Amino acid sequence: MRHADILRWAVLTVLLAAASTTAAQTRITGDVAVTRMVEKHVELNGMVKTIPGFRVQIASFSGINSKTSAFNLRDRFLLDYPSVQAYIVFDEPNFKVKVGDFRTRLEAYAFLQQIKETYKGYIIKDNINPEPPTQSEFAPDDEQSGDE
Repeated sequence: MRHADILRWAVLTVLLAAASTTAAQTRITGDVAVTRMVEKHVELNGMVKTIPGFRVQIASFSGINSKTSAFNLRDRFLLDYPSVQAYIVFDEPNFKVKVGDFRTRLEAYAFLQQIKETYKGYIIKDNINPEPPTQSEFAPDDEQSGDE
C-alpha cells in the first residue's frame, strides 16, 4: 500500500469511530411548548367520540319559525322511532333535522327505505355517535373459541 492510501484508511477509521461514539451520545431535546402541544392534541383526540358515518337528513328549515318547525319534526320522529337518535343542527340560516347513526351507506339506505312513506329524506355523510362495542366484539365466548 502506498503512504497516501494508508493515511486515507487511518483517517476514515478515525472518522467512523468518532461518528459511532458521537451517535451513541446524541441526545435529542425538544421545546417544552411542542411537548405540551402534542400532549394537548392527544388529550383532545381522546375526547372525540364520533367517527365518520352516515345519517338521513329528513328536513331543513329556514325563515320564521324554522327552529320551532325543526323541533316539532324531531319530536314527531322520536315518537315514531324511539330507538333511533334524532339531531337538530343549526347550519346558518337552516335548522336541519338528521336521524340515525349509521356506519355504512347501506345501513342508512335500508333505514331510509323503511321511513320513506312518512319522512322524505336523503343520505348524508356525517360524524356519528357509534354504539359502544359489546363484549362479543372483543373476544368470542369460551364455547365459540374452541379452547377446551
